[in-house]
Amino acid sequence: MGPTASGKTALAITLRQALPVELISVDSALIYRGMDIGTAKPSAGGLALAPHRLLDIRDPAETYSAAEFRRDALAEMAEITQRGNIPLLVGGTMLYYKALLEGLSPLPSADPEVRQRIKQMASEEGWEALHRQLCDVDPVAGCRIHPNDPQRLSRALEVFFISGKTLTELTKTSGKALPYDAAQFAIAPARRELIHQRIEQRFHQMLASGFEAEARALFARGDLHTDMPSIRCVGYRQMWSFLSGEIDYDDMVYRGICATWQLAKRQITWLRGWKDVHWLDSEQPEAAYSQVLQVLSAKLG
Repeated sequence: MGPTASGKTALAITLRQALPVELISVDSALIYRGMDIGTAKPSAGGLALAPHRLLDIRDPAETYSAAEFRRDALAEMAEITQRGNIPLLVGGTMLYYKALLEGLSPLPSADPEVRQRIKQMASEEGWEALHRQLCDVDPVAGCRIHPNDPQRLSRALEVFFISGKTLTELTKTSGKALPYDAAQFAIAPARRELIHQRIEQRFHQMLASGFEAEARALFARGDLHTDMPSIRCVGYRQMWSFLSGEIDYDDMVYRGICATWQLAKRQITWLRGWKDVHWLDSEQPEAAYSQVLQVLSAKLG
């Protein structure tokens, strides 16, 4: 686990060369086909060295839930372990990890009428007002969900309006814990400013590698919009605003870098409260690699 641009994939590929592991992606952006550059999807060379499961499993027009991830990940893990290998999960979507480790309680199905009512309220009062309303009824979800995240904000309110129970109440552990003994690692630079630097460098590298052309191809489809989870991915949302003429190129770059940093901060916040996690310093990759092997050796006896 770890914040974006922290070196998770590089460490996973290194471990693949030394251990009987098979990689499973835990990333809500890497599931989408045709979204390669802006999601920093592993290169063809990296995937040849260490194939990742659960990559490119959805079209950008489709959705994918944490519950679906848990189902798919458990199926992949069962297949890997049946062959005598070890599943190695790598990615930064913390909600997916939580769902996998703890299970999920069933949530009410979407209600188009309730969803439309929330959308109407948002157009009249603004999402900030709806976020305050969520904070009143479900402070935990209100703290976790950003006011500028209309999909998750809408869903949290929808769950409450339909069931009378909060999202936090309904997503408590269902008792279906992960049926494996897991060793959990978080990799990040020891100094926070290094994450800033890495994020800025990587965003500029994406642009140099053709991110704009990739986004233009998606934009030209005509069936994708910013209400969809795929286009709300950091970088794509800001690129969409640029392609729509809402902002200029420099503003897109600035906003894309800022949004990526905000994502990294949220990931770090999740991890700081995470139980049973071994922290690794991404600035010392050899030491991180050795630490993983040491922990695994102790677990395996």
